[in-house]
Amino acid sequence: MMRPSKKLALALEAVCDIAYHGGAEPVQSQDIARRLNLPRRYLEQVMQQMVRAGILKGVRGPRGGYRLARERRRIAVGDVVRVVRGLDGQVADDDGRASSTLGEAVVQPFWDEVEAELMRRLDAVTIDDLCRRAAERHVASEATPGVDFVI
Repeated sequence: MMRPSKKLALALEAVCDIAYHGGAEPVQSQDIARRLNLPRRYLEQVMQQMVRAGILKGVRGPRGGYRLARERRRIAVGDVVRVVRGLDGQVADDDGRASSTLGEAVVQPFWDEVEAELMRRLDAVTIDDLCRRAAERHVASEATPGVDFVI
């Protein structure tokens, strides 16, 4: 079964964590690292990429941290996937492209279709959808009730 990379899973969990636990105050990286059970240093690398991509906003200062750069209903899971794919350098020397006539004519177009369908599905799911799933499953939140997005 195809599974997301560790980096993709971390990025998506971190963005969801900020959306779910965030409120009027930015979410501090040590709090995210604690909830995700990860070293803060590892987390920071991914968070900075999310900031550069415009998914998160970094807030400096003693009460600083991260918040969503836009409303969670306007951030698709596909947005996070694209950022992480860019980080991983998705096109490498051996990028999985077909090397035979049959592969080029049949197998590669099939995988391209599967990938396009997957991205359509990922673009249809927002961070807000994932946060609602968390609430439905009674995941405790540290957020102030009713706060979604603060500029």
